[in-house]
Amino acid sequence: MKDQEVTALVVRAPDNLVYLTNYWCMKGYDAAIFPCEGEPTLIALEPQLADAERNSWTKDIRLFKGYHESDPRPPQYRALDLVLQVLKERSLTDKVAIELNMGTQSADRMVGEPTTPTQMYFDAFGEAAGQVVDATLLLNEARAIKTPQEIERMRIANELAALAMDYTREHMRPGMKESEVGGMYESFVHGLGVGYKGKVEMARAFTLVWSGKGIATFTATGDRPIQNNEPTLFEIWVCVDGYWTDLTKNACPGELTPAYHKLLDLLLNVFNQAIAFARDGAGFPQLDHLIRARIAEGGYPGQPSHPICHGVGARAHEFPYAHQAGKGTIKKGMVLAIEPGIYWPGGGGLRLEDNFLITDEGNEKLCSYPDDFRLAGHH
Repeated sequence: MKDQEVTALVVRAPDNLVYLTNYWCMKGYDAAIFPCEGEPTLIALEPQLADAERNSWTKDIRLFKGYHESDPRPPQYRALDLVLQVLKERSLTDKVAIELNMGTQSADRMVGEPTTPTQMYFDAFGEAAGQVVDATLLLNEARAIKTPQEIERMRIANELAALAMDYTREHMRPGMKESEVGGMYESFVHGLGVGYKGKVEMARAFTLVWSGKGIATFTATGDRPIQNNEPTLFEIWVCVDGYWTDLTKNACPGELTPAYHKLLDLLLNVFNQAIAFARDGAGFPQLDHLIRARIAEGGYPGQPSHPICHGVGARAHEFPYAHQAGKGTIKKGMVLAIEPGIYWPGGGGLRLEDNFLITDEGNEKLCSYPDDFRLAGHH
């Protein structure tokens, strides 16, 4: 912020609130003012005062009402009024950075109905501040390097993900619907995760489950039956107190077919080369190129149709992204999802994905469930 002469950051996306204040709001109405110098201010919904006092690092908490008897506007407008008041009060209006280009944002604690800003929100800063700039790049860069506290939450999320995978693998049966198996996984995480080890306030899981020929990219979980002797693929996002995993794990009832043994061996080979490459100082473009070249050499040119590496943290998908035509360097303290995948025309295929903390020595895999799922049950 000093380098860019930013007087204050104002954030309202729930993931940036968690990142800057440690407070994960119930609804996305709240905001934080993070000055270049001095204490931040948290603008919180009145019923959340106890949550905010318990979790926020910020001592200056200002409250707004969810329902105001003389103000018919939605609550987020009262939050905005307070933000502008605090900026003026504290003489922070010279150069204000706000989230102009989020692209995606993470959900609030209620999850189901994200709150996004309106034109009026953006316009209000133009009137109140000397200069308004985009906070997105600054936040992306800062968020890419994880703190010990963030890493601890992500470790717990990965631990819950592995426990749920073990549970689901043991209880799923051929003939069950993909959606039943997804429900089993998500319910386990929520049930065990809230209060887990006395450390977790909220844990939720979101899955896509595809079995056999149902395995494809960007399709929803269906009511297809779980297949015998073919993999069932789990795309998994587990969230613990605002921090996420992004994993793909597999399970196979019965004995894998020879075609799948061959595909899994190829993908494991590619995955292990990518993991060895992903170290402090290595290039993101080179990582993307490496994975795609090895998959092409294995007989699957043009695969996969999705990014093969991105950051994970206060969102399941966040900066940085690896692209062979882009730029960027892997740095110590980043947590990266690496995810090579191969999909067969007509359905079927595999993806392997884990989250890796970049360390002094190379990297550390955060989820204990084996990528070679033939070994599942023995780990």
